[in-house]
Amino acid sequence: ESHQSQEITGLFLQHPETTVAVTGTDITFTAKVDSTTLSRKPTIKWLKGKWLDLGSKAGKHMQFKETYDRATKIYTWDMKIIKVVPGDAGAYRCEVTSKDKCDSSADAGEDEGSLDFSALLKATKKKKKPVEDVEKKDVWDLLKDAHPSQYEKIAFEYGITDLRGLLKRLKKMKTVEPKHSDAFLKRMESAYSVDKGKKIVLTVEVVDPNAQVKWLKNEPPVTITKLLDDYHVVVGERVEFEVEVSVEGAHVNWMFEDQELTRDSHKYRFKKDGLKHMLIIQEATLEDIGMYWCFTNGGRTKGELEVEEKELEVLQSIADLTVKAEDQAMFKCEVSDEKVTGKWFKDGVEVLPSDRIKLTHIGRIHRLTIDEVKPEDAGDYTFVPDGYALSLSAKLNFLEIKIDYVPRQDPPKIHLDTTGNMVSQNTIIVVAGNKLRLDGAEREDEGNYCITVTNPAGEDKAHLLVKIVDVPDCPENVKCTSVGEDCATMVWDPPKFDGGAPVTGYLMERKKKGSTRWTKLNFDVYEGVTYEAKRMIEGVLYEMRVYAINGIGMSQPSLNSKPFMPIAPTSEPLGLKVHDVTDTTCTLKWLAPEKVGAGGLDGYIIEYCKEGDTEWVVANNEPVDRQTYTVRNLPTGEKINFRVVAVNIAGRSPPYRPGPARHYPRDQLPNIRLPRYLRQKYIRRVGDKINMTIPFQGKPRPKVQWYKDGEVVDVRVASIRNSEVDSILFIRSAERAHSGKYELVLQIENMEARATLEIRIVETPGPPEVVKITDVWGFNAALEWKPPKDDGNCEITGYTIQKADKKTNEWFTIYEHNRRTNCTASDLIMGNEYMFRVFSENLEKDMQSAPKFIQPLLDRSVVAGYSTAISCAVRGCPKPKIRWLRNKIPLDENPSFLMQNNQGVLTLNIRKPSQYDGGKFTCKAINPLGEDVVECTLLVRALKDKEEGDEK
Repeated sequence: ESHQSQEITGLFLQHPETTVAVTGTDITFTAKVDSTTLSRKPTIKWLKGKWLDLGSKAGKHMQFKETYDRATKIYTWDMKIIKVVPGDAGAYRCEVTSKDKCDSSADAGEDEGSLDFSALLKATKKKKKPVEDVEKKDVWDLLKDAHPSQYEKIAFEYGITDLRGLLKRLKKMKTVEPKHSDAFLKRMESAYSVDKGKKIVLTVEVVDPNAQVKWLKNEPPVTITKLLDDYHVVVGERVEFEVEVSVEGAHVNWMFEDQELTRDSHKYRFKKDGLKHMLIIQEATLEDIGMYWCFTNGGRTKGELEVEEKELEVLQSIADLTVKAEDQAMFKCEVSDEKVTGKWFKDGVEVLPSDRIKLTHIGRIHRLTIDEVKPEDAGDYTFVPDGYALSLSAKLNFLEIKIDYVPRQDPPKIHLDTTGNMVSQNTIIVVAGNKLRLDGAEREDEGNYCITVTNPAGEDKAHLLVKIVDVPDCPENVKCTSVGEDCATMVWDPPKFDGGAPVTGYLMERKKKGSTRWTKLNFDVYEGVTYEAKRMIEGVLYEMRVYAINGIGMSQPSLNSKPFMPIAPTSEPLGLKVHDVTDTTCTLKWLAPEKVGAGGLDGYIIEYCKEGDTEWVVANNEPVDRQTYTVRNLPTGEKINFRVVAVNIAGRSPPYRPGPARHYPRDQLPNIRLPRYLRQKYIRRVGDKINMTIPFQGKPRPKVQWYKDGEVVDVRVASIRNSEVDSILFIRSAERAHSGKYELVLQIENMEARATLEIRIVETPGPPEVVKITDVWGFNAALEWKPPKDDGNCEITGYTIQKADKKTNEWFTIYEHNRRTNCTASDLIMGNEYMFRVFSENLEKDMQSAPKFIQPLLDRSVVAGYSTAISCAVRGCPKPKIRWLRNKIPLDENPSFLMQNNQGVLTLNIRKPSQYDGGKFTCKAINPLGEDVVECTLLVRALKDKEEGDEK
């Protein structure tokens, strides 16, 4: 009894499934149990390995959940492991126990749980056998082939007590077999051999015929998720092209123009960081200018590298000096590159160092120092950096002081008038010999200045114009006016303020949208306000900005233009031809452009003009999507030229123009375009609909007439509808009398066209005649019969022969599609009586039919307490399923009713009916082709009603 109570009873509706998880993800095991047959709520345990109960492990890492559906009485238990770690791998088991039932679901894989068998082992005084002795008995071969559930038994049998060490060693010894999917019934071979140029067929079989199958060569396609950026650097700078792909560790190829880059070149470095791949050029040179490509097996991208010569920037220029005799003069300048050397010149002659003249170069600073200045040191000094077309000049002025003393005389006063009027608020008075300096000059300080010098001897005036200059404002309204396949045309407005100096040109930059790296488009100053940017990638969004330049310097960048995408118009549509011509219309057809591009295709525009005119008229205001169009309201008799253009977001494609088409009324010979399926015998079953549409041609409209076997078709038998382009013959329900040869005649004046088609209406043939047994021997019987009188309007193609034992009356097919009128029935049982029947077959072939009652149920009136029966007959193939109902309630499990089916004769026996057993009885016959229903009413009268009727 205890053994029976623990017998597995199969309580699980859903077993926990084996799962493969990635470290760091969450996984959930689910088990479902049906409790409809249980007397009390079942209990559940989640175990790891064989004995480790996980109920005590509940917490943040492991969570358990239980739900109950009252409608279905199904318990659902979930075990969720949060952020899986490698230590969670192993076999888990779900055990459900009820009062008298138990079920367990476990993974049959390797047990990697925490196993501790020491508590189960009994103490023994025997000396432990070392594992080496077991190895001599080939116990490891036995363990490798055994199921994990047998490990403990084998260990006890061979005296192994260190079970933990046994499992560790066994795990190392086991080879990891590749995991195969259960989705394939037949897999490809590991290798194939085929001669070059020959065909090879690779075949697999899958379990699910509707499954989607993808064939891959070598590996899945690797797509590019982050494109390359363009780079603009100077000579000597580091360049790092970076691309991001969809698969970590994927193989990519780098190319420069048409040359593949390899690791053999010391100039290039290749780096991988997860999904990122980098191409590094440590020091760029002018030879590196060009387009760099990155290829994967699922995409490609390109980036342009522009390298310009390194410009030397002057951080501090030399200034003019005015010194007195015996003073020290020092010219100082600072450039951006500390490695640059240079030479000093005085009035075009190189300055050489001496005891009094010193030349120094410390870092980026160059100095020329002259001690004890003499009058001959005055002149123009120039510093020229080596290797650059640049020079810095300054003047050394020698100050010679002369003092003229005039006693008892005040120094002259200088009046600086900023407006030209001697008004006190605009006049600044300074003492002769001093300077007037304006710090932080602004645009408002620009104007005419008047200097007036006065003393007791008189006065003098001087006029001067002070002009304030600055870098210009930034250009405005930068926008894209048109785009091409790899180019775009940009326009902008000049800056409102030119900085007091004329604008000499502009510099343009572009970048991909979302990127922060700007690329220069021109190195020389561009003078116009319209620029065509080239060498861009079609389908990528770009932004542009513009700088203005004058003699002072470069302005701030303009606002970024709106994003634009280089997109080219499609190529011209192909194959434009005239499909049909009427008096005022022309139907055109054409093919799609060969090249569409990233801009897609919005539709087509059709244009036409009279021959000799140059003005094209648009036939459709809105683009049409289809590749056919009918141009209407054309002048009759004119020679018209047509052309079609494709339109997308980039504009119109080049037009495609065929030869001219002439529009004028013309006669067209009658021509019947008989469909292919009507060129042979048209066969239909009795009762089918016949709807034949036959197109034709002919102008003017031809006269249409139908004939059957030489006589005009009666419109009461078949409906006929004619139009300008076709004729339709329609028969609602075909009969065998509709079979025959039909002829369609088109007539235009004295011209006509004829088409003949044959229609045959067929049905199931009649039964064979005179079926007889000609001979019986052993376990065999010979049969013969005659062909049926009615062949169903079609030749007999074969016969089906069936047999039935009289004891069971069950029919079995012994021959199908037998072409002869005789056969031999074999494998009969000696001593049994058999019946045989034969069916005829023709092109109909299908012997199946929906159920049909050939004898209905009849209303009955019976006396209560007396058994009765109601009967009907049905036929159908395949054999229909019978259902009896009383007042629309099934009688399948009611013991008061006995249902019988004998060769299609259905009988419902009612045992001793009571008055409550009466009502409306229904019999339904159902098979895959349909169903049929018959009904009757059964009236059950009481016994006393019968006696009263007898007395009367």
